[in-house]
Amino acid sequence: MPAKKILHYILITFLVSLIILPVFSEKTHGDGTGELVYVIPIEREVERGLEAFLKRTTSEATEANADHIIFEINTPGGRVDSAGQIAELLQGLEIPNTSYIVNEALSAGSYIALNTDNIYFRPHATMGASGVITGDGNAADEKAQSAWLAAMRSAAESKGRDPLYAAAMADPSIDLPEYGAPEGKYLTLGPNDAVEVGYAEGIVNHRTELLAELDLTNATIVETETTIAEEIARFLTHPTVIPILLSVASLGLVLELYSPGFGIPGTMGIVALVLFFYGHIVAGFAGMEAIILLVVGIILIILEFFLPGGIAGLLGIGAVLGSLFMSGYDLGHMALSISISFIIAVIAAIFLYRRIGMDKGLFRHIILKDQTATELGYVSSVNRLELIGMEGVALTPLRPSGTGSFGEEYIDIVSEGNFIDKGKKIKIIKVEGMRVVVREIEK
Repeated sequence: MPAKKILHYILITFLVSLIILPVFSEKTHGDGTGELVYVIPIEREVERGLEAFLKRTTSEATEANADHIIFEINTPGGRVDSAGQIAELLQGLEIPNTSYIVNEALSAGSYIALNTDNIYFRPHATMGASGVITGDGNAADEKAQSAWLAAMRSAAESKGRDPLYAAAMADPSIDLPEYGAPEGKYLTLGPNDAVEVGYAEGIVNHRTELLAELDLTNATIVETETTIAEEIARFLTHPTVIPILLSVASLGLVLELYSPGFGIPGTMGIVALVLFFYGHIVAGFAGMEAIILLVVGIILIILEFFLPGGIAGLLGIGAVLGSLFMSGYDLGHMALSISISFIIAVIAAIFLYRRIGMDKGLFRHIILKDQTATELGYVSSVNRLELIGMEGVALTPLRPSGTGSFGEEYIDIVSEGNFIDKGKKIKIIKVEGMRVVVREIEK
C-alpha cells in the first residue's frame, strides 16, 4: 500500500477516535445517604477550554439536583475575559458552592474564588496577585486596569467580603504592609491572613476535613474530570496554538499548490484546519453554522478554477474567513491569528514561485502553457514586402478599404485615408502584415 494512503488512513482513524471519545468521565463514591456533592477541579491556566468544562460540569450538577459544589482550585491565572465568563456562570448558580484552594488561586483564579459562596484554604495555599498583565508581560492600560479593579471589588462585595483586600490584590497603590503588601506590591493572602480578613472560612488539610466543615461527611461525592476530548480542546483553543494551527493550514495548502498530486502538505493543512474547528466545537465556541459556512467557502474556491470572473473565489475566501471569525472567542485575537497565517502564506507563495514557478503542482493543470512562437512553427501572418512598388487597378471603391488587381493577383487593400474611385490606378506603398496600403497614381 502506498505511503500516502497509509498516512491518510492513520489521520482518519485519529480524527474519528477524537469524535467517539466518551463525553464525560466521573468518579462516584460515598455511602449515598441522600446528599450529593459535585467536586469540580479548576486547574492550570484560566482559558476558554476551562470555561467550557465548567459550563458542562455545573450543568450536570444542576440536572442531578446536587446539594453542593466544591471547586478545587489550583491555577496561576489566565485570561481575564474567560474569568469574567466563569464568574458570571458562578454567580448564576443556585446550588451552594465552595472554593477549596489546594495550592494557589492567583490573578484570574482569585477572581473566580471570590465569586463563590465559601472559600477554604489548604495549609500553604495562596490567593491574590491579581494585576492585569498583557501577553507581552507588561501591565495593561489604565482602562483595563480600572475595569478589572471594579470587577474584583464587585466580586468580593457580592459575597459579603470586604472589597479593600480584593482591590489590593489588583491595585499595588493600596498600602497594606501588615499583610506583606506595602504600596507598590500586589496583595497575596496566605491561609491565616485570609481567615483573619474574612476571605476564608477555614483551613483544612484535605477534602475529608472540608466535607466535615460543610456538614457533608456522609454525602455521595461525584468527582468530575476533563475528558480527553476536552483536554485536547483546551490545548487547541489556547491563544498561542490558534495562530500556529491557522499558519500550518495556510502553509500546507500553499505548498500543495506546488506539489505533484495530493500529498503530505495538503493533508497537513486540512488536518490543521480540522483540529482548529474540532477544538472550538468541543469548547462550545463554534456551531454547525460555522462548519456549513466553511464547507460552502471551500466549494466556491474549488469552483473558481472552472468559472470565469473571480467572483466565486472572492465569495469563497469571504465565507472561509467568516467561518473562522464565527468560531473565534475573541475577534481581535482571531484577526491577529488570521493576519499571521496570511503573511506566512504570502511569503511561502513568493518563495515557491521564484524557486519552482508555475510548472508543477496544481498550477500545471489550470494554466495554459501552449505558445504560438515562431520557433515552434507558428506564423501569425506573412509580411509580403515584395508587393511594395507594384501598380494595379482598384476593383472596388476604396472607402478606405477594398480590393485591387495587381497583375493576376487580387489583394485586399486600404488607401492612405482618402477616397479612391473604382478603376483608378493605384500603387502599393506599404505592407504591414495583412495590411496593404495603396496610393492613387496621379496622371
